[in-house]
Amino acid sequence: MNATTVAPSSAATSEPRETFWTSRVVRRFRRNKLALIGLFLVVTFIFTAIFAPLMATPKGNCLRDLDTTSSTSVYNPFGAVFWKAIFATPTSCYQIFRLDYSPQPKPPGSVVNVDGQNFTAFMGTSDGYDVWYGIVWGARIAFVLSLAVETITVLLGIIIGSVAGYFGGWVDNLIMRLIDVIFAFPGTILTVVMITILRPSVPTLIAAFSITGWAGYARILRGEILKTRALEFVDGARALGVSDARIIFRHILPNTLTTLTVLVVLDLGTVPLSAAGLSFLGLGLPVGFADWGQLINFARSWIQGPPGNPFAYWYITVFPALTIILFSLSWNLLGAALRDALDPRER
Repeated sequence: MNATTVAPSSAATSEPRETFWTSRVVRRFRRNKLALIGLFLVVTFIFTAIFAPLMATPKGNCLRDLDTTSSTSVYNPFGAVFWKAIFATPTSCYQIFRLDYSPQPKPPGSVVNVDGQNFTAFMGTSDGYDVWYGIVWGARIAFVLSLAVETITVLLGIIIGSVAGYFGGWVDNLIMRLIDVIFAFPGTILTVVMITILRPSVPTLIAAFSITGWAGYARILRGEILKTRALEFVDGARALGVSDARIIFRHILPNTLTTLTVLVVLDLGTVPLSAAGLSFLGLGLPVGFADWGQLINFARSWIQGPPGNPFAYWYITVFPALTIILFSLSWNLLGAALRDALDPRER
């Protein structure tokens, strides 16, 4: 009897094609409830930053620079004011609208008359500034600082760390000694010195945080590259005559960026926190700029409240502080979830 071979059916041998949504990393991420909470908070802050002109309508000088006299014109997507307010926002719009010049806070829901117009302070006022306006527009400042600082520091860290880790020798020693010098000085002190020398502004903060932040990424990436360059596929690429630049950016970096990605996500929440700390000390953005730390600084004299009622002005500290906490917490939850999802040891 001749043996017959039965070909396995295609249904038995074919495996379902893996998509992005069904990939191992995404499945791990979706199973993490805290990760979903962090993602929800991050998305909420992103929408707040983008649509800040719709949530806290421009007033005062901002309307003048938007070439309009009505705050409601910003809601018309077919008009130029709408697009200019979102994508080409004048600097004056980041100045917190001041309802009055009374240092005593007003409670949430207070109606204040300014030049014959009534404005409602949804979250109250602090030193006369509208807390709601400062929190909403401060979200945009927070994202500008975070994205700009992380982009610059990551690029510098990748370039300098890759050169140090791949070439080694005197190049590595020179770069590492430079990093040691930077780490010898506290980052906050260097930032304060730069802000003191230069005029306090968003570009100054970006430059200060970038100069003090790239060294950490470079040192971590150098260690990852030292481990990766000793693997066989790197030796094989070098034996085939592949250029050093191609080996670094095509073969080594893609295998070392997992750790860096997690660190970047975690650090996205720390930049606004550091900026808020500087503003609370009076070393951050100019007075009146939409900044969460500055809102708490305005409330410094009213934190304890009058005798017998210590929580009378709770709103001027709780709202800005809660915003800072939620922003930092969202990125920390997201970063921790990415670390667990990208870890090959997890199942």
